[in-house]
Amino acid sequence: MNDGWQILKIGGIPLKVHPSWFVILLLATSAFAQHYGLNTKIAVPVVWQWGLGFVTALLLFVSVLLHELGHSFVAMAQGVKVRSITLFLLGGVASVERESSTAMGALRVAAAGPAVSLVLGFALMANVHNAAHIAPVLGDMVAQLGSLNLVLGLFNLLPGLPLDGGLIVKALVWQVSGSQRRGIEVANACGRVLALLAMGLGTLLLVRGAGLSGAWLILLGWFGLGAARNQYQLLTLQTILKQLRVREAAGRRYRVLDVKDSLRQLSQLRIGEAKELGQGDWLLVCDQGRWKGVIDDEPLQQLPVQRWDTDRIGDHLKPLSSLASISENAPLWQAVQQLEESKATRLLVLSAAGLPCGTLERPELGAVVLAKLGLKLPTPLMEMARRQNTYPLGLGLPQVVRTMVATGDVAGIDPS
Repeated sequence: MNDGWQILKIGGIPLKVHPSWFVILLLATSAFAQHYGLNTKIAVPVVWQWGLGFVTALLLFVSVLLHELGHSFVAMAQGVKVRSITLFLLGGVASVERESSTAMGALRVAAAGPAVSLVLGFALMANVHNAAHIAPVLGDMVAQLGSLNLVLGLFNLLPGLPLDGGLIVKALVWQVSGSQRRGIEVANACGRVLALLAMGLGTLLLVRGAGLSGAWLILLGWFGLGAARNQYQLLTLQTILKQLRVREAAGRRYRVLDVKDSLRQLSQLRIGEAKELGQGDWLLVCDQGRWKGVIDDEPLQQLPVQRWDTDRIGDHLKPLSSLASISENAPLWQAVQQLEESKATRLLVLSAAGLPCGTLERPELGAVVLAKLGLKLPTPLMEMARRQNTYPLGLGLPQVVRTMVATGDVAGIDPS
């Protein structure tokens, strides 16, 4: 939920509102205005009813914001960067760079939001009487906000993802079993059950005439099922990145030249590439079958054309170690991490003997992962990914790998 308009920053955290938030703001304002109109203890004009409804709705979303800030500040205390908080149709969500690296850290982050809501709810309910002494309408407003914060806190403690209660279940199972993956699987299963129950109850209420309540439950259930599906896909991606090896995604974006070739031959090769194959292949250099290094276009750019026929490629070599490389037997998650850390456009794939045997780029890596998921990319999409040197379809593999490393699902990376 990263879409939306930024309206301000709180503690360095951008606060955004999603377009769908205005829909729920209007609905909440209408519901609160209707409540004030039906309350016989406070007689206010219709315009005041809508004004009070609007203020109450805004204060409710301030409560939602405080709930998310609870999550965010606890996460930040553990060194986790919070990208933004977004208010949207179903409430609010904090977008974090990664999860906590320990089960107890994850538990504290998950519990912080409901704790804020419950404390705020009890505090408001304890002051209803005092507020009513100031003005009956103020007491009514405080009572509504107090009860809604209690509902918000308790609802979020339901034990299923994506609710905070599901995150707590995940953290507890993770702590007991030592496996974050097992925690996610258990919490995700609980989330699916809760989502189906919500949709079933919502449908029953809808049939019996409770239109808005039933529709809201169905919407919540549908959202929960979508979140459970996304979590399952994340688990699947993590499994694929650990199981697949670099050799299964490697291509061959390099050509081989001899140390005795002239710079003129290098120039002609580059011209041919521009006409036929597109630019960018690496040029590796051999001497009697032995790898000697790599050459780029720098000599052509720095030396006068008159020297292109006399200078040999072997005179301008760079070592193969200047290229980012990875073993063909390494898991794909290591390739993703190394591509991001080295800022390289591709990796040189090395055989078990340490010799070049291929290259690996983001588009091909992403295509292999998608193929494992049963999705074959159309040629135009693949060509677009190659031009942009990105993972196809915006596949967020770097974020997946960062989560795997941060939570200990995978341990370290071989820098070679």
